[in-house]
Amino acid sequence: MKGGTTCYVALFRGINVGRAKRVAMADLRSMFSDLGYGDVRTVLNSGNVVFTAASNSSEDIAPIIEAELERGNGISARVTVLSASDLAGIFEQNPLVEVATNPSRLLVAVFKEPADLGLLTALENRDWAPDRLALGPRAAYLWCPDGVLASRLPEAIGRLVDDRVTTRNWATVTKLVEMTQ
Repeated sequence: MKGGTTCYVALFRGINVGRAKRVAMADLRSMFSDLGYGDVRTVLNSGNVVFTAASNSSEDIAPIIEAELERGNGISARVTVLSASDLAGIFEQNPLVEVATNPSRLLVAVFKEPADLGLLTALENRDWAPDRLALGPRAAYLWCPDGVLASRLPEAIGRLVDDRVTTRNWATVTKLVEMTQ
């Protein structure tokens, strides 16, 4: 990382899902570079970009990326931008890491607006067995031991928060943390 820059992660919701909203990762990297961001890297076709930017706040960066994606590709997608330190905090504060035995079945739900996490408090104390839900300061953690498709949790959360959240499995979160260090 160059001096005076901060490392960020952009999490996309609504691209790479279906043929109509597909963006090649090379095009996404190019778009970030054209916007003036540095050290641009993507994680496979996962809708995640790691990059550096001069001391902007993550709240300032997300609308720029959303607007350019719409302008350049005709795709409307929600973008949540986290600093590397925010992502590290989400990683370190996972209360289910000791319980979860399969990183692909442990989901991290990150909210574009952190205050929206409070919408899930109504779900936190319900019995989701065998699944588990835990809320951290910046993200919700969903353990779905029988698989995400078999779980009622993602659907219940989706009904409450709609497109205010994007989820990643623990394997992807771990990879993103490694890339930001």
